[in-house]
Amino acid sequence: MSWIRTLLSPHRRARHYAWVDSRGLCQAFHQGQQPPTGPQWVQVHECRLSWLQRPLPSAARVAPVVTQPRTGHPLPA
Repeated sequence: MSWIRTLLSPHRRARHYAWVDSRGLCQAFHQGQQPPTGPQWVQVHECRLSWLQRPLPSAARVAPVVTQPRTGHPLPA
């Protein structure tokens, strides 16, 4: 019966991360729903083995979503 719940529950897509060393070379990949800890990990659109030991292409990085803080002030008319 639990398989019905898994079919009906919303699934979070796994995200892809690449570990970039101090020289800018891709050293490892990670896939998961939670981002790995550490500043070396960057989110990428996909994991390609051809990126290992090479510079990570700039188009591979996912652009961070910037949100504006809500101040609670109404917009001027």
